[in-house]
Amino acid sequence: MNTRQSSAKRTNRQAPEAAAARKPARRRTLVDQVVDAIVAGAARGIILPGDRIVETEIAHELSMSRVPVREALRLLESQGLVVSAPYKGVRLSPVTRARLDQLSEVRLALEKAAARRAVALGKNKGDALGALERKTADLERMAARQDTYGIASADTAFHRELCRLSENDVLCSVWEMLARQLTIIVGLSTLSKPMAAVVEEHRTLLQAFRRGRPAELERAIEEHIRTQNDALDFEAIIAQRRRMRDRQKGSGAPLREAAAG
Repeated sequence: MNTRQSSAKRTNRQAPEAAAARKPARRRTLVDQVVDAIVAGAARGIILPGDRIVETEIAHELSMSRVPVREALRLLESQGLVVSAPYKGVRLSPVTRARLDQLSEVRLALEKAAARRAVALGKNKGDALGALERKTADLERMAARQDTYGIASADTAFHRELCRLSENDVLCSVWEMLARQLTIIVGLSTLSKPMAAVVEEHRTLLQAFRRGRPAELERAIEEHIRTQNDALDFEAIIAQRRRMRDRQKGSGAPLREAAAG
């Protein structure tokens, strides 16, 4: 094969990737805006687990009709973030020890599998590793800003990237169903846990991933996820935040500003 043919073959092989990179991002809909506002509000402790979420109030606060709000709540219910019951309305799902244990069990299985496969594919070096390093840098920036929702979103983005490096679309799709719950849990954890500790946990995880030793990496993932959930009393954190919010009633940031900080 001559140089021209080899070059053409490389160009053709790279064309789909280049086209994908040029593809414009999906336009955010009103439903997306509602979902982001509710998740951000929950991560910041503006809406707390167990709080009632009133469709008409959200529509009024976000200056939109009730239709996208209703669709957003249906989506969040399908992902386990809200629950609805006759005569009780829609509420943000409670964060109980049993619920956290279930989420941890599923996350551990998914993220350990993702990490093993990513290392087997050689994604713990070069550009692929660089993507995970940039997610860690994002965490550091959000911690420096003391941005609760920012660090929660950056935390979720780090773990999303870890799963993406596995190149297992099914695994990523299943993990994505947990993503918004993860964002809320991390946000709530920072009401009691220093953001610097969140960053340090991810630095440790990144180092284990870089070394690529399966046993060490799985142990790092286990310690990270268990530490995040088991070392904190979320029910106490939520109760304390509720008391604080009640004392400051009327002075909290509006829901429409939650995602923006």
